[in-house]
Amino acid sequence: MLKRLVQACFLIIGGTLGIFLLPELFKLFNLHDIIFLNNSYVTAILGAIIFYLITFWTVDYVVDFVKWFEDSVVKAPITEIISGSLGLIFGLLIAFLVGIPFNNMRFPFVNSVIPILLTLLLGYLGFQIGFKKREELMNLFTISRSNKKKANIEVEEEKKNTKTLKLLDTSVIIDGRIADICQTGFLDGVIVIPQFVLMELQHIADSSDALKRNRGRRGLDILNRIQKELPIEVQIYEGDFDDIQEVDSKLIKLAKLTNGIVVTNDFNLNKVCELQNVQVLNINDLANAVKPVVLPGEELNVQLIKDGKEYHQGIAYLDDGTMIVVEEGRNYIGKRIDVLVTSVLQTSAGRMIFAKPKLLEKAL
Repeated sequence: MLKRLVQACFLIIGGTLGIFLLPELFKLFNLHDIIFLNNSYVTAILGAIIFYLITFWTVDYVVDFVKWFEDSVVKAPITEIISGSLGLIFGLLIAFLVGIPFNNMRFPFVNSVIPILLTLLLGYLGFQIGFKKREELMNLFTISRSNKKKANIEVEEEKKNTKTLKLLDTSVIIDGRIADICQTGFLDGVIVIPQFVLMELQHIADSSDALKRNRGRRGLDILNRIQKELPIEVQIYEGDFDDIQEVDSKLIKLAKLTNGIVVTNDFNLNKVCELQNVQVLNINDLANAVKPVVLPGEELNVQLIKDGKEYHQGIAYLDDGTMIVVEEGRNYIGKRIDVLVTSVLQTSAGRMIFAKPKLLEKAL
């Protein structure tokens, strides 16, 4: 197929050259008086026949050259082809622009030869520059794309940061564990303390009840620690909602307005936030998640300290405060015994473990 295509190209080239060159050749040999030789169709046919005969000696070389060129282009990386082509196009464009003034000159050599030389020279230089500078060109496009991606990432981060307001309620401040959580870096964003929460905390600290007063002062100390000692941004929200009386309701309203997240350990507030589609973080859930896993059938060594609600129940506690209800454990109050875990109940309000004495299990 390729051989036939090369022969067809030779026929076309021969016919074209025959039309333009053979009449001049006939004049040189005084053959222009022959009438049929002055016909353009005849000269085209003669030129085509001459070049067709030439193909018997040259077609194999041309086919081999075309195949070599094709293999070279196919094996070359696409980046080299693109960069070389861009350089060639740029060089030819410069050659065309530079050659325009020479085309208007009257000297035959200048207006014909120089544009050709410029085209060859600048086209070659453009191809070489584009080919050898391909890595820099690719890096230019890569940097542009990476900068665009970086800008998009920064925009997304800014959008996320605007939604990371953490609103603290009174119970979580008094609890105190929020300061340790902030210190470890598990709570990011901006910590927001509403003014109405501060007022409630101050009211608790001024209570005549000693227990409430100590809880309120503890909460104020925790806030001072968060604001002064921890590397986290803390803001005080000065606004208030006069039409709402309950502090929890005000907190939920503020969370809706600011698209913030309520941080609490109040089980009831947690449920209300979920019902009103307000995002909430319950630190009791976090505490339960990091507690050691206790499975039914495991053995624990505990000390029973008091009676349970049901008959013959005893109550014990783990080091993390988890309550253990021991069936038939009333007789062991004040003693340390081994128990077997029968079931585990875990909720947002906390975790409760049910067990029975190991001695009773052996007796059965």
